[in-house]
Amino acid sequence: MLAFWNRARPGLGMTENPAPNASPAAPSSASLWREVVEIVRTVAIALGVALALRIVLFQPFTIPSSSMEPGLVTGDYIVVSKLAYGWSRASFPLNPPLFQGRFLERQAQRGDVVVFRLPRDPSQTWIKRVIGLPGDHVQIRRGQVFVNGTALPQTAIGPTQDHDAPDRTVMQVGETTPNGRAYVTYDGGPGQPGDDTDVYVVPAGYYFVMGDNRDNSLDSRFSPSMGGVGLLPAENLVGRAKIVMLSWKPGASLLKPWTWLDLQWDRFFRVIR
Repeated sequence: MLAFWNRARPGLGMTENPAPNASPAAPSSASLWREVVEIVRTVAIALGVALALRIVLFQPFTIPSSSMEPGLVTGDYIVVSKLAYGWSRASFPLNPPLFQGRFLERQAQRGDVVVFRLPRDPSQTWIKRVIGLPGDHVQIRRGQVFVNGTALPQTAIGPTQDHDAPDRTVMQVGETTPNGRAYVTYDGGPGQPGDDTDVYVVPAGYYFVMGDNRDNSLDSRFSPSMGGVGLLPAENLVGRAKIVMLSWKPGASLLKPWTWLDLQWDRFFRVIR
């Protein structure tokens, strides 16, 4: 009677025993291969989208030196807009010789903070501020910048300690470009290299750039043979620096996990002026 009851009332939770020789179906090699191909395709698409965004829209950089203090300091992690000036071979990883000039070129403006490929070594990316445009005459006299014979207005703000070298006292000096861009520079005192120069005539297709840390910057005041930038070809522009996303203290490194939280919290999400 029990056997009959079990057959008649399957809804009481009784299950039929599997056949003695039954076993779970193993996935076929074809289905495994399809899964691998799908994973590879998904990863390739993701990498392609990330690369396209990096080339076309934005690219991150880390500030490795003090030449743009006080606006940018060592350890700042910045985002650079590729849309600002159009695209050239400098926009691509490894600076491939794809074409000459810039596609959809837009001219940089006085006061822009720009990232560029160093003319004498395009594998290096540097950052400076645009001071002179094509056709401008630029000269530095006793540490003050003159563009087309007119001095950029300067205002002494007061002494401070160099952010990256606290034993060095510098003067904070406000400076304003003819188009109204205002920012703060560091001045290490009179008689420094680059404080007095000849007149530089900026040719078509070039810019004159300087670091905000005026006495600690190899820029357009110094020729490539002296370790400087010289006049900067427009083709070498990568983009315009827009914002400091976050910042690490000097000495922090991805290779040193114990330094990952050595952050400069007061520098997060700063607009670059």
